Amino acid sequence: MAELVELTRRLDARQELSPSEIATASRALASPEIGDEAKAAFLTALAAKGETAAEVAAFAQEFRATAIDPGVDEWASRAIDIVGTGGDHAGGFNISSLVVLTLAAGGVPVMKHGNRGITSKCGSADLLAALGVNLEASHEKIRGALRELGYAFFFAPAYHPSFKYIGPVRKTLAARGQRTVFNILGPLINPGRPAHVILGVFSEQWVEKLATALDALGTTAGLAAHGVIGDGRGIDELTTATPNRVRGAGRLREIDGVWHGRDHGFAPAVFDDLKGGDLAQNLAITEAIIAGRGPAGLVDTIVFNAATAMWVCGLTASVAEGVAHARELLVGGAVKAKIAATREFYRS
Repeated sequence: MAELVELTRRLDARQELSPSEIATASRALASPEIGDEAKAAFLTALAAKGETAAEVAAFAQEFRATAIDPGVDEWASRAIDIVGTGGDHAGGFNISSLVVLTLAAGGVPVMKHGNRGITSKCGSADLLAALGVNLEASHEKIRGALRELGYAFFFAPAYHPSFKYIGPVRKTLAARGQRTVFNILGPLINPGRPAHVILGVFSEQWVEKLATALDALGTTAGLAAHGVIGDGRGIDELTTATPNRVRGAGRLREIDGVWHGRDHGFAPAVFDDLKGGDLAQNLAITEAIIAGRGPAGLVDTIVFNAATAMWVCGLTASVAEGVAHARELLVGGAVKAKIAATREFYRS
């Protein structure tokens, strides 16, 4: 308790914490012996100071170390995660979930780390579970999914037991409208540790920080992206309906700028095309997409992300090079077949 109080005092004085101090704080936050009041004070002070990229990376290192290992190292060097921070309140469809299925249908291994909807009506876990994924699958089943389906889903609560003692204070702070570092740690602590990542960011101001954190964590190649809607609003996705602030990590660390869909061969879309809803609505949208009846901007955005992922993984020389292949996978029957195979795999 005393150590956490002292670290909180340092944060109140706007002092950056060292990796060893963050290790101490992480142990305290995950301890059942430390009261929620002290944890809340620390997390509030950290947010008020403003987390640095180095602090975020250090927290990620600590919680990666305490995550349950699913034993998927043989796929990690080729795999990618398509993940968003959430918290953008933009009401977007589950774009990343359809990107996962598109990539897996094309032979790109995907390790998706996610949760049920917290800041949205339908999270990635909600949609993928409705499409047949067993969120409580054993590690052996997870490895089988990577072998047979080409993708696996890591349900965050099942892999981060230390978060059990952090959840209550996060809920208390969220009720007060207080963001914490845990709102942005999820995309950085995938227990499978895929070498590649496309990380959708809730705020334009966080793109550079999270790309720098990915770099510090040893990401082989990554891209942090934020779709700028305007008037201070945005979405934690790379889209064809917005300018996109992007920053690279690892092999792509020189990428730093603004991308538009038109630069990669896409027609500009209207943002309403990207809107989603609750689980029933998003399932209906999924059915429309794979039947070739989906909103043009949403289909293009999924294709844009899938083609970008192929490029991030080093499978194509440019984003544009993967567009036709990604589109054929999405609407030509391969994703529909992957969903059917997913249902069969988890039933057996």
